[in-house]
Amino acid sequence: MNQEFCKDVDTALERIATHIRKTPVEFSHSMSNSSGSKVLLKLENFQVTGSFKARGAVNKMSLLAEENPEKIITASSGNHGSAVAYAASILGLDTLIFLPENVSSAKLNKIKQFGAKVDIESKDAGDAEKAARDFALKHGYPYLSPYNDYDVIAGQGTIAAEVTQQTTGIDAVFIAVGGGGLISGIGGYLKQMNPGVQIIACSPENSAAMHYSLEAGNIIDIDHLATISDGTAGALEKGSITYEYCHSVIDESILLTEDEIFSGMREFMNSHQMMIEGAAGVAIAGFLKMQHQFQNKQVLIVICGANISSEKLMEVLS
Repeated sequence: MNQEFCKDVDTALERIATHIRKTPVEFSHSMSNSSGSKVLLKLENFQVTGSFKARGAVNKMSLLAEENPEKIITASSGNHGSAVAYAASILGLDTLIFLPENVSSAKLNKIKQFGAKVDIESKDAGDAEKAARDFALKHGYPYLSPYNDYDVIAGQGTIAAEVTQQTTGIDAVFIAVGGGGLISGIGGYLKQMNPGVQIIACSPENSAAMHYSLEAGNIIDIDHLATISDGTAGALEKGSITYEYCHSVIDESILLTEDEIFSGMREFMNSHQMMIEGAAGVAIAGFLKMQHQFQNKQVLIVICGANISSEKLMEVLS
């Protein structure tokens, strides 16, 4: 990541500004008081479609629209799908979205609300990506990766561009990690502005493809178990550009148990009266696990989304 990336992020923010929300940065009294840190929250749970994914999708699909494609193919565990469906609806594009069988009902309903066509035959997110790529190749359609795409990453980086306008002096940022697009975009931008900022990657231990790939020194296949953080679950695509980006920007990568994620979600929702999804809970749990290291520091937690089914919400709260 370099200054050219920052320029591309700034251009992306200009491109998507009329279609996305500039989300607030809010002070967390509860987590600041309990930790001795100054804790700030970047509230992407308020984003259109309820997730940061709208940024990358609108940026990439605005560029694809210039080529007038017949149809755009993508795969998603849910949030990227609703983001693509939203972008397609405002840009007048046709899409087909491949989803895993275990897609959240809340996320599936949101995709359908935007009128997108879906294919739900894949066992998990990794299978959905493979099926989507094969279909796109067979029919000659462009394939839009949820994370393995420079323009998508630049779109996610607009979060960091906004943050630099909203606050200064951040010492560390906690970010949930799946395919790595979000942390690549945010970390790549913020590291150029302040090389000393610590980028902390937070993954559910039940499905932590990027964590174990970074540990191994190359992209590897791992076993995946069910996790409340469905937005970060699934395999990492071979040859993904996010691997090298993550390697260059992540200062520490930590794993969170399901109990830690559930606890973080409950604590946050009880203190802040906001809906969040499992992936946001991963970043919160990451900070709570490491908070003793950041006393008298200013910390940012990226609250990446709010899309959770009523069934999962009841499971968390109970």
